[in-house]
Amino acid sequence: MTNPLLADWNTPFGLPPFDLISDDDFAPAVDAALTESRANIAAIAENPDAPDFANTIEALERADEMLGRVLGAFYNVAGADSNPKREALQREFAPLLSAYGSEVSENKALFARVEAVWEKRDELDLTDEQQRVLMLTRRGFVRSGAQLEGKAAEELRAVKSRLSVLGTDFMQNLLADERDWFMKLDKDDLIGLPDFVVATAKAAGDEKDAGGPVVTLSRSLIVPFLQFSERRDLRQKAYEAWGARGANGGETDNRGIAAETLKLREERANLLGYDTFADFKLETEMAGTPGAVRDLLMKVWEPAKAAAENDAKVLERLLHSDGFDGPLEPWDWRFYSEKRRKELHDLDEAELKPYLQLDRMIEASFACANRLFGLEFKAIEAPVYHPDVRLWDVTRDGEHVAVFMGDYFARGSKRSGAWCSAMRSQQRLSGDIRPHVVNVCNFAKPEAGKPALLSYDDARTLFHEFGHALHQMLSDVTYESISGTSVARDFVELPSQLYEHWLEVPEVLAEFATHAETGEPMPEDLLNRMLGAATYDMGFQTVEYVASALVDLGFHDGPAPADPMQRQAEILEEIGMPHAIRMRHATPHFAHVFAGDGYSSGYYSYMWSEVMDADAFAAFEETGDPFDAETAKRLEETVLSSGGSVDAADLYTAFRGRLPGVEALLKGRGLDKAA
Repeated sequence: MTNPLLADWNTPFGLPPFDLISDDDFAPAVDAALTESRANIAAIAENPDAPDFANTIEALERADEMLGRVLGAFYNVAGADSNPKREALQREFAPLLSAYGSEVSENKALFARVEAVWEKRDELDLTDEQQRVLMLTRRGFVRSGAQLEGKAAEELRAVKSRLSVLGTDFMQNLLADERDWFMKLDKDDLIGLPDFVVATAKAAGDEKDAGGPVVTLSRSLIVPFLQFSERRDLRQKAYEAWGARGANGGETDNRGIAAETLKLREERANLLGYDTFADFKLETEMAGTPGAVRDLLMKVWEPAKAAAENDAKVLERLLHSDGFDGPLEPWDWRFYSEKRRKELHDLDEAELKPYLQLDRMIEASFACANRLFGLEFKAIEAPVYHPDVRLWDVTRDGEHVAVFMGDYFARGSKRSGAWCSAMRSQQRLSGDIRPHVVNVCNFAKPEAGKPALLSYDDARTLFHEFGHALHQMLSDVTYESISGTSVARDFVELPSQLYEHWLEVPEVLAEFATHAETGEPMPEDLLNRMLGAATYDMGFQTVEYVASALVDLGFHDGPAPADPMQRQAEILEEIGMPHAIRMRHATPHFAHVFAGDGYSSGYYSYMWSEVMDADAFAAFEETGDPFDAETAKRLEETVLSSGGSVDAADLYTAFRGRLPGVEALLKGRGLDKAA
């Protein structure tokens, strides 16, 4: 019987035939695809013809097409709907794929051909995009160890293989801790919880077959529980379980994995001739150096810390007025901050939430994309990997642009957080290939027949991930390696964070923030109060983020710490971390940094991109129209369609005419007057 992953996909828009694919199909398909890729690589390396751009660089672009197709389907399913079989396959595939990557980068004949093309690049009449792809291809080989010989090459191969295994183990341990813990709630435990939190807890209890409402470690449930529960003892229990993910001892403990990962990264950097892993990692980013990253973070840290400390004094007085002695604790912050927000802004999450329906916020994100870029979205039916997944055909002027998939609800089989990925990326080398783009979120699933309601933070997350999706969907390049979000890590968050700004446009909320029961639009007074509170508690939010970024940088900008937890504590003490705030991501559950190399030494990227997004939205504001057609066209042409075809700094300068400073960020966060 033909493996459906390897057969032609006669499905709408060439989507994976998930109705035909079983877990038993993945391993044989990966084996077959790796065999094909190895044959393609051998054919390139052994080609008797003189190396040129077509027979070497473009051939490399095509070499892994089958492998990319199979893995695109597998890793999206494994991340969003895992099970023991898929977790075992991830552990099996990690060393296999690392070994294949090392084979390619260490293939001396192949690298010699790449070098030959590089050496005669000025004679080849290459386009600017081809010059860029050539440079990135050669740089990728060099940074993967292509110039190493003998023992050094063997050591690097072993290091990369082990790192791939550790990253998989880290993520699976974290998923296990998040999946297995929950706290049952009796009737007396529900005191203070609004109806929407109780409903979410009941739905979570149904999923866990717990016989009643529960609190889980899903952010969409535990955060509102911490905001509203009047049971301080239960807030503490839930908060400490949330903070202990990956640090509970036993088989799922990630502390040893973090230590080994940091040591191996240091070895990798040293083998490649760099003093530290941060030096290696940041060389290709906009920031360039660890010093530039630290400078940005500290410019934000000091005013954020001052604002947070001022807020802590007020919240602690509220704690004491409730009869509790001692200091404000981390499990108290959200509870008393919510009380204070209601006092200062007359804003109650329970009053606000019925106006932020998931379906209406999806419509809002689509409507903004229509007004800015002319995109239209039509719901379609096709095989999906889980019943919760929704599909849309994205068109412009009647022409197909992309398939967009939304997978919005939390479940035990899904890793935490929110992300955007592409099962298929845009390119033109192998035909007019249009992308298949996925947004995955972890919003609380409502009871049957009830609409899904979001917090304002949830709605911002939805817009954020859709900004990434637009970067993928509007990509217009020839080569897949530079398509969509294949850009510098500290530039990739610009489109996503920029798109969040359109959620704050009053006319958008006036149209789409409608009450779940009455259908009435959000009252203007409530809308103004919500927008007026946009920077409320920003000291807290900034401190917990920047602390995480500084710890990440501290781990990699120097010798690898033997005990990462001790080093984490030292860094937090050095910067004066407020007692009642903890890192957004403590080391044992810092998946951005330890579940792969993506944001390692690069968690600062959100802040670096925010410097740009605050300034970029100002370009629209300066026209007096947040949907100004000319500015939107320039944004698409210079940033969203270009992928990695041009250096990130040059892309931004082409859009805005200059690079920004940190001032717009501080103003946008309300920290410009913090003292």
